[in-house]
Amino acid sequence: MKKIKILYTIPNFDTAGSGKALLNLALGLDKEKFEPHILCLHNKGEFFKTVEKSGIPVYVFDYIPKERPIFQMLKNCFRVSKRIKEINPDIVHSFHYSSNYSEALSVRLSGKKWVFTKKNMSWGGSSKNSWKLRSFFSNKIILQNSDMNKFYPNSKKTALIPRGVNIEKFHFSAPNPEIKSFMRTEDKQRVLICVANFVPVKGIEILIKAYDKLKDEYPDWSLWLVGDDKNEYGIKLHELVKSLELNTRIIFSGKQMNIADYLNHSEIFVLPTLDEGRREGSPVALLEAMANSKVVLGSKVPGIKDQLNSFPEHLFTPKREDELAKKLSVFMSQDKDALSELGKNFYNLVSENYSIEIEIKKHEEFYLSFFR
Repeated sequence: MKKIKILYTIPNFDTAGSGKALLNLALGLDKEKFEPHILCLHNKGEFFKTVEKSGIPVYVFDYIPKERPIFQMLKNCFRVSKRIKEINPDIVHSFHYSSNYSEALSVRLSGKKWVFTKKNMSWGGSSKNSWKLRSFFSNKIILQNSDMNKFYPNSKKTALIPRGVNIEKFHFSAPNPEIKSFMRTEDKQRVLICVANFVPVKGIEILIKAYDKLKDEYPDWSLWLVGDDKNEYGIKLHELVKSLELNTRIIFSGKQMNIADYLNHSEIFVLPTLDEGRREGSPVALLEAMANSKVVLGSKVPGIKDQLNSFPEHLFTPKREDELAKKLSVFMSQDKDALSELGKNFYNLVSENYSIEIEIKKHEEFYLSFFR
């Protein structure tokens, strides 16, 4: 059987979350059956160097024509279609998070099959028509959570493939004492953690306010916020922490690549995403925490609801810091051994249902379905 050539497209590797997911998938494919290639807009970002070293062929050019004016877009789509023909993939798989449809049109003009992964819950408002066109031009669509089915009622184009995680990479291991020193946290302090892309939809201020309600009752607990905090939202979070006089109790790590090292020191993980805007697709940070045997709590939003379906008591209403504080108190009052034992249940959940091997296998079956 001839290898199936997959061209993965992604705007950039600056925001390494999606880039890592794409590379993990591409590298994990059965090389006897599939031949992965990658296309992006530019070569910026530290993670791009990792992609180049992977051995997967990488192309860099503008493959996303602007949607206005229409005549210019069509002209550019024809230009892009010629480049796609030169690469000659069997399937083009887009990892672009947006509603842009010009990429889809370009690929269809080239005569190639085009699919995309729906990575968030955006749909209505000014982008609704774009999402409809993006979906119309697609051959098939990968959904990352079950709530996305409402966008495509009775559609035969869709397949549900949640994100997966490298269990081995995030498996709990002996904590590195240098991390706690870097985080200005005493050895005796216990750690509550949130790892996230610092954008407003993540609702990190809700976690900060919930922690503030518990700080006197649980003085032996610190809160670590792990993520790039140099943007406008990160600055606002710093200001909130300062206003609450929690600078010595809530510690920001800044952007980090070695997430497992931080998870190894923690006992409870919280993802307080808001129920608005793009929300979540299938949040990998929560899966990484479960693979690290953490006790996890997440807001009741699409994506998180799927992942914690077996643990409804670990879900809380978005924006409700009072409810989150009560949930946190239940677990912060328990000793380390009790939380460690509970964390094993989350490890079992993720290893049985959300491993990277399961995600790769489902993608392989998805691609093969085009040729049966």
